[in-house]
Formats: sequence, structure tokens, C-alpha cells
Amino acid sequence: MNIKEFIKKELTLCISFLLVVLSAFVTPPSYAYFESIDFRVIVLLFCLMGTVSGFRQTGIFERTANYFLSKVSSQKSVMLVLVLLCFFSSMLITNDVALITFVPFAITILTKAKMRNKLKFVIILQTIAANLGSMITPIGNPQNLYLYSLLNTDMTGFMRITFPYWTVSLITLCIITVIFGKGSIEKTSSDNKEKKDTKKEVFYFILFSLCILTVAHLIDYRVTFLICLISIAIFDRSILKKIDYCLLLTFVCFFIFVGNISVISSVRGFIASVSDGHEIITSAALSQIISNVPAAILLSGFTDNYEYLIIGVNIGGLGTLIASLASLISYKFYTAEEKGNKYLIEFTLFNIFFLAVLGITYLLQL
Repeated sequence: MNIKEFIKKELTLCISFLLVVLSAFVTPPSYAYFESIDFRVIVLLFCLMGTVSGFRQTGIFERTANYFLSKVSSQKSVMLVLVLLCFFSSMLITNDVALITFVPFAITILTKAKMRNKLKFVIILQTIAANLGSMITPIGNPQNLYLYSLLNTDMTGFMRITFPYWTVSLITLCIITVIFGKGSIEKTSSDNKEKKDTKKEVFYFILFSLCILTVAHLIDYRVTFLICLISIAIFDRSILKKIDYCLLLTFVCFFIFVGNISVISSVRGFIASVSDGHEIITSAALSQIISNVPAAILLSGFTDNYEYLIIGVNIGGLGTLIASLASLISYKFYTAEEKGNKYLIEFTLFNIFFLAVLGITYLLQL
């Protein structure tokens, strides 16, 4: 692969690396670069990509898809299930994990149902569903977990803050999916005679469970990393080649870039001047540039109105591809399956629509 082909294939990585290089002129390289990287997120992504790839290789997605398709008869039903799986699961296993788990499953389902023409639409809605469904709980996404630690309330009190937006998101997702999901599916005979590898499925289920426990902060991420890396290297080394290392590097670059610009005094001064009394608009706008997790951390130093900050950074996950870094995960899955850049155009349009809907929801509550 030459440089031109690499840039075309890994455009997001190249852009993020360029941003790091440009920001380095203002914030010279130092050990602080490493401190900007959230190694816990990187490690969890590595482990989850490995375990989900392992699951796919066992054929469990294929068998589940065959069973599921034998029970439904309409495209609307298929699409609703795939979108709502991301919406509700993200409440407990985070938006990142929901996308890593269910986007590959959606690809398998839609391929078997001969609905590849709906692949782009479903993955876009799954991404929006994961980002919006996760807003209802403190553990649904990293920004919620961080702001919940600052907010003087219990889980019920937290859920009251985002419940109106979560509800509107759910209703809107269902309506949009039903509108675009007209048509019947073509029944296909199940001719998959691959032998079931129960031992390997149990092996990856254990690793996946470790990842979920790590997401819930019950196991140290370094322990999970060592267990996953060593066990996969010993028992199923080929999986290590299936991990998207370019995606991991993209996350690293964005972490460094955000860390570089967040220490610039003029940037901090500007944020301080515009955020007071305008937390929702400021956090949503800032999320479009540096993503919602860094926006939450950065703005929490300028305001104690954490309720508005929670609303702002969760709504702010809509918009650009980097508004929520979880969106990069599904984007990479899609580009591995289909070529063309129309995904970004349609992704942005759907995100702007949902952003407008939730913006109106906010105005109606004033």
C-alpha cells in the first residue's frame, strides 16, 4: 500500500496526526503528551476489539443472525432491533462497548437478510442511538461518569436531568427507523454447517466479561490488558492481526491534540468568558471540536452548574464525527465494509437533525 492509498483509507488518523503536529508548534513536545492520553480507554478498546473479533470468528454472530432472521419478516423489525440494542445496552456497557459489540452484529444480520443497501443508514442510527441512549445513566459514557462524581446527587437525581432528552431521543429514533424501514426481508436458508467451537466461545465470553467488569471499574484495566493480551497470544494469535491499530492511534492523537490546546492560556481565557451562564451551548459547541469527554473535563473548571454541563456534553455528542469519539468506532467498521465518503455527509445530516430536535426540547423546557 502506497502513501496515497494509506491516506485515503486512514483519513481520520492522518487528520488527527496533522492536528497533533500543528498543535506541537504552540505546545512543544514533552512528557505532558503522555499524561494527556487516556490509556484506560485505549486498553479497553484494544481488549474489546480482540474479544469481539474472536466472537465473530467462532461463527456465533452467524448462528444468532440465522435464528433472529427466522423470527422476523420485515425490514422495520430488523432495523428497530439493531438500533434499540445499541440504545438500551449503552446505558449499562457504555456507548463505546455497545458499538464495538453490535455494529459487527448488524453487518452480519443485514448481509444475511440481503439488506446491505440499509447498512449505512443502520450504522449511522446505531451510532446516534449509542451516544444518546448512554446519557441516561452515570456509567453510560465517560463524561457522565466524570460529571456524576462532581454532582451532589444520587443516581435517580442524575437520571432526572437527562430523562426528557433520553425519552425524546428514543421516540425520534423509533419514528425515523420505522419510516426508513419499509419493506420485507428475503428469507435465506441456513446452510452454515460450521462446527460449533464451544471452548473458544467460552474463552471469549470470559474475556468479554472481564472487559465489562473493567468498564464498571471492578477490575483494573492493566490486569484486564495483560490477561487478554497473553491469553489471546497463546490460544488464538491470529486475532491480534484483526485489531484496528490505526483506530487506536487515532484516539491517541486526539487525546494529545486536546491536551495540547487545553493548556493554551488564550484558549482557556476565551472559554471562561463565554461559558458563564451559557454552559449548554458552550459545551455542545466545544464538543464539536475536541469531543464531549474533554469538553466536560475542561469546562468543569469554569462552572459549577454541572446539570447544564451534563445536558450540553451529551447533546454535544451529536454533530461532527469527533463530537463523540465513539462515533469513530462505527465509522471504521463501515469503511472496512463499504467504500466512498457519503457516509460522513449522511452521518452529519442525521446528527444535525437529532441535534435540532434535542435543542428544541431544551427550549421548550425554558
